[in-house]
This record gives sequence, structure tokens and C-alpha cells, in this order.
Amino acid sequence: MAEPTSRSRELEAEVARLMEEVDRYRTATEDALQQLDWCIGYFVGSKQARVAKALGSNRTYIRTHLLQRPELAAPEENANATKGTS
Repeated sequence: MAEPTSRSRELEAEVARLMEEVDRYRTATEDALQQLDWCIGYFVGSKQARVAKALGSNRTYIRTHLLQRPELAAPEENANATKGTS
């Protein structure tokens, strides 16, 4: 009977290792999206709306299709909302 317990521990350890790896990739993805948001804001501020729009489309695809999360307001929308309140 010790064999199933040993195997269970091995599987649990493997699951824990994989979950740590998932968390690492999730953190890297979130960091990359923050950098992409900065780039979009930069191009909006540089009056390069076409580039910002293309990057925004990429951002939307990554967030909705790859991360399976709802889309957030684009950085340029946040900037416009902030300008309206100051």
C-alpha cells in the first residue's frame, strides 16, 4: 500500500512544480502587457495613432484569446478620461 501513497506524493509534487511555472508565465505575461500599454500610450502621445491602434489590437487579442480575460480600457482611453477630469 505504500506504492500508491508514494506515487500520489510524486504527482502532487509535479502539480506544484507546474503551478509554479504557470504563475511564472502569468507574471511574465502581465509584465509584457504593462510594457505594451506603455508603448501604446507613447505612440498616442507621439501622434502616431495608427501604430497605437495596431498595438491595441494585439493587446486585445492577447488578453481575450490567450489569457481568456475580459478586455480592459485601452491606455489611450484612460489618458482621455484623465484629461477630462483635470
